[in-house]
Amino acid sequence: MNQIHFFNLTSTFFPVLYLVFFTFFFQARKVTAVDENFRICTVPRYCGKMNIKFPFFIQGRDDPRCGYPGFEIHCRNNSLPSISFGDGDYIINDIYYHNQSCHLSRAVSFDKYAICSHSIRNISLPSDWFFLPSLQNKTFLFSNCNLSSSHELSRYNIHCAAKNESNATLALFSNDPMLNFASEYCDTRVVVPVAFTSGEGSLEGMLNRGFMVEWITSNCSICEASGGKCGFDNATFHFKCFCRDRPHAWHCTPKNKNELRFKLGLGLASSIVGIVLVILAFYYFIRKFSSDNIDANIEAFLKDHECLAPRRYRYSDIKKVTNSFQDKLGKGGYGDVYKGKLLDGRHVAVKILNNSQSNGEEFINEVASISRTSHVNIVTLLGFCFERSCKALIYEFMPNGSLEKFIFQERKDRLLKWDKLYQIAVGIARGLEYLHRGCSTRILHFDIKPHNILLDDEFVPKISDFGLAKLCLEKESAISMTGARGTAGYIAPEVFSRNFGRVSHKSDVYSYGMMVLEMVGGRKNISVEVDRTSEIYFPYWIYNRIELDEELGLEDIESEDDQERARKMIIVSLWCIQIDPSNRPTMSRVVEMLEGFTNSLTIPPKPFLSSPPRS
Repeated sequence: MNQIHFFNLTSTFFPVLYLVFFTFFFQARKVTAVDENFRICTVPRYCGKMNIKFPFFIQGRDDPRCGYPGFEIHCRNNSLPSISFGDGDYIINDIYYHNQSCHLSRAVSFDKYAICSHSIRNISLPSDWFFLPSLQNKTFLFSNCNLSSSHELSRYNIHCAAKNESNATLALFSNDPMLNFASEYCDTRVVVPVAFTSGEGSLEGMLNRGFMVEWITSNCSICEASGGKCGFDNATFHFKCFCRDRPHAWHCTPKNKNELRFKLGLGLASSIVGIVLVILAFYYFIRKFSSDNIDANIEAFLKDHECLAPRRYRYSDIKKVTNSFQDKLGKGGYGDVYKGKLLDGRHVAVKILNNSQSNGEEFINEVASISRTSHVNIVTLLGFCFERSCKALIYEFMPNGSLEKFIFQERKDRLLKWDKLYQIAVGIARGLEYLHRGCSTRILHFDIKPHNILLDDEFVPKISDFGLAKLCLEKESAISMTGARGTAGYIAPEVFSRNFGRVSHKSDVYSYGMMVLEMVGGRKNISVEVDRTSEIYFPYWIYNRIELDEELGLEDIESEDDQERARKMIIVSLWCIQIDPSNRPTMSRVVEMLEGFTNSLTIPPKPFLSSPPRS
């Protein structure tokens, strides 16, 4: 027994969702938790373009625990960083982390006045961390030197005071043999480290080019090699290696590979489950919001059209009518169709619509359009069901099913003879004529095809499936529409591209013409002088036969009457599939052409269509 179950989220959904979500969320956080010290000191730090790493840290911007005390640097306006020692500020021109050294220069430039005014002081480095390289050159500046007693020192005079040999200023380098001799004839001296030798440029230039300074701290490379970040514990005043799990003394503890893989896998799985649950919750909210809006719109529509709408059934009634959905007739684009029986004994077809957003429009279109009709060639809507868990439409039952199975069968003989095919084509044309002109409101079907033509026990055709229909005033010659609608192979060119013209009732005429051509040539032709793999498009082929007044070569042509019926159907359908909508006849004219004499019909222009390739 087939049983229909409709998905209905209960009030327990959200508590369970929250419980599962937060369980995985906190588990993931526990597995993937990162020590705060490691997280803070992992952030890249720059001053201008210079990368600032341990033991340095930027004062006022970085956490002091990410560097050594005394290594705080200043970064003003993203220019070169500077560092302060006891005797003043120094610009850091370069930092060489691999050998723990840096190139410094004084923030205030040297000039002749500064040298001669004796404003230069000896450099004062923090002896705990910084020191000058032992092989680095130094410049010795001597002041108040008496050259009258030693003319050998005259070549070192920088001539601060003209022709004053009793108060001269001398400049010597650390490797000069006269260094000790100069100390005997001068009162004071200042030692300035330089990174260049005496033969390179002027004194001021060499002093301004700066000097090298080295530092001593704990070795950071071991910590970094183990995956940690170097830092300093101000509480214990010791070096620390900040690791993902916690701070360590020198390096991070290597994890067991299996344990690490397990934690990483668990963390990844927890994250994926959390993301999926969030997506499901989001989807549920969107679905519920959209569903509520659709249901509200449908209820408002049913209330406004209460006088036109057919009988309304409950879901329990639908189950009784279909005997709990035992006899399934088929499946369509919007839902399944089941055979049923009303209390008065009439057999019905019950379409159960899928739970999709588009079915709100499908449901309204069906009720709005069919409830306005009363015609022998339009399927009758006997009732509907609209509840939160079920949307259903009840139609009169068509014993012979759809036209599709009669024109695309594999049998050698036609199940429908030419007189019956002709009557069906005329019946469908009359049904469309009624939709376009016979109702108080014009109805455009937009999905005319063999599958949507139902046949009763006497093969009277009934147009069905109004899910894509549009209602418009009869005086409107064209309608506006967003997006293409219909079935490929039957859609009028202007429906999917406005370059071919405006969408109107002529779009249904095109679909009708394509369908009639399929009714004529639904079976393989018996006298087609072309290879089956060629790309011969049937409308082209049949047009050429009609134009040249040749034998049609169609199956089961048993008489002159059959020949005339087939020829009439072909000519009318070729008029219907003209690319320019203005060249197509109205459905009223189509009925006249089908019911008139064949010799009164003119051959239409050749349809400008592209031939679809065959597989």
